[in-house]
Amino acid sequence: MPSRAKVVVAYLDSRRLRGCTNDFSPARDHFFLFPDGVEPKPGDRGTTVRIAELKALFFVKDFAGDPAHTEVPGTSPLPGKRIEVTFSDGEKLIGSSVAYNPRNQGFFMQPADPAGNNERIFVVNRNVKQAKAF
Repeated sequence: MPSRAKVVVAYLDSRRLRGCTNDFSPARDHFFLFPDGVEPKPGDRGTTVRIAELKALFFVKDFAGDPAHTEVPGTSPLPGKRIEVTFSDGEKLIGSSVAYNPRNQGFFMQPADPAGNNERIFVVNRNVKQAKAF
């Protein structure tokens, strides 16, 4: 099986699932998730996740994270434009993006805190209340 990325799936209804995927593409309307702790069998496609139902998809370093970590935006320059995303539920993310386009299904952003658990985030545009580049 090709390399699998560790992800946390953030649904609009506040559910969070964690697992691995090897077929995510921002050009498709779905991907397959293998839940954390479940070893896929040969031929298993995993659970279908519809991107329209998501707020964002977090690509993480590990599933445990660090609950004591306080997010601090880094001082090193990030590629692309700095951006602040506010979701309809009020959650805010700060980072940068080289491909932000509100007409696309979504975009990848690099988190501002390099010491955090998120490696990158796919933000679903239709569920963003506001995105400000600065």
